[in-house]
Amino acid sequence: METLWAEQALIADEWRKDVALTIDGGRITAIAEGAPAQGHRVGLLVPAPCNGHSHAFQRAMAGLSEARGPEADSFWTWRSLMYRFLDLLTPDQVEAITAMVQMEMLEAGFGASVEFHYLHHQADGRPYDNLAEMSERVAAAAEISGIGLTLLPVMYQYGGCDGRALQGGQRRFGNDLDRYANLLEGAKAALTHLPPDARLGVAPHSLRAVAPEDLMAVAQMAQGGPIHMHLAEQLPEVAEVEAHLGARPVTWTLDNLDIDARWSLIHLTQMTPAETQAMAASGASAGLCPLTEASLGDGIFDGVRWMACGGRIAIGSDSNIRISLAEELRQLDTSQRLRDHSRAALATPALSTGRRLMQAAAQGGGQASGRGSGRLEIGAWADLLALDLAHPDLAGLAPDTALDTFVFAGGQEMVRDVWSGGRHLVRDGRHIARDTIRQSYATAVAPLRSASLTR
Repeated sequence: METLWAEQALIADEWRKDVALTIDGGRITAIAEGAPAQGHRVGLLVPAPCNGHSHAFQRAMAGLSEARGPEADSFWTWRSLMYRFLDLLTPDQVEAITAMVQMEMLEAGFGASVEFHYLHHQADGRPYDNLAEMSERVAAAAEISGIGLTLLPVMYQYGGCDGRALQGGQRRFGNDLDRYANLLEGAKAALTHLPPDARLGVAPHSLRAVAPEDLMAVAQMAQGGPIHMHLAEQLPEVAEVEAHLGARPVTWTLDNLDIDARWSLIHLTQMTPAETQAMAASGASAGLCPLTEASLGDGIFDGVRWMACGGRIAIGSDSNIRISLAEELRQLDTSQRLRDHSRAALATPALSTGRRLMQAAAQGGGQASGRGSGRLEIGAWADLLALDLAHPDLAGLAPDTALDTFVFAGGQEMVRDVWSGGRHLVRDGRHIARDTIRQSYATAVAPLRSASLTR
């Protein structure tokens, strides 16, 4: 049991003063307003959003793909480099890289992580003797970092809508339905070694990589857990799906799959206004990764329209080139400003931009992760973020203005404490196992980062 006390806390979407909060068994068990200072004392306490979409292994190639070859660069040339990079990865390296990513998420203010995990097999495509070897390594990393993990083993069958075989680096991803079901069982077993807030879901990779007739079969394997899928990220993807399936990706998905709150559709940067409205009405969350979407030239998510329609958002870090909750939210709003020649694009008359985005990310991330977190209420998992009101840029500010400052003028340096499932993992801005995790990461990636990724 742990008691903490906050000068200001966001309770039931309202700011409350002098709040004592009790954590027991990883969950919030009591909340008292107007309480005397006691236990661990913090300044501003809010729900810690879940990181809704991560490919952890890509963290190790951050900064290595920015040189340009003789041809124009694009998402597709970057993807080819990424496939060559993952040919080098061993299970030990994946575990160390993933622990580093999870530590950085926590220090950035994220309270949990959804790992969209598709690196399953050996470099030549043969399964490891233990089919779930790589899933076990992701779970082992979560045991080291302490982060609340939602593990989504990815189903990947084909190299495109035409059903072509997987080639090169893609061979590490592939499974048929039967082997995927066995992989899920292995992943489920791996999570039994983690605290009870760990979750398992499924991820049919995309409309390009899974046969249309198998998509709902994969979804049914979730057994009530979350279902995530990449959708409508790139213009060539839209053209390929429309040519083979007869409709744009979002339209086809809404017409052919049972989309509801269990689903999180990742990126959604290529939607028409009508598709945006219809997908928002489905109850699914949009899994947004604005820093990666900008890095890869995906396009700009129609956040103004989506949120006006009541759509849910989950914020992720995808390629993990930069892990920052504040910067992801900032990029989401400023991209709307650039497109529309506006300011405070995602604010409302009632809520400032930072306040609205932080609340939306917490609630939508709780849905997308299957954790049901995202609110400070009795019975919820204690995924908590405390900002440091002693920071000179936060001192004396009203709570909403403090959130705006964190998102638009600050970042990690303003994060003081983070709890994940009640585990107090970040204290005074540092993860409790920071030095050990960083050293393991440095050892693991040294040979990888010296490898050439030139075209």
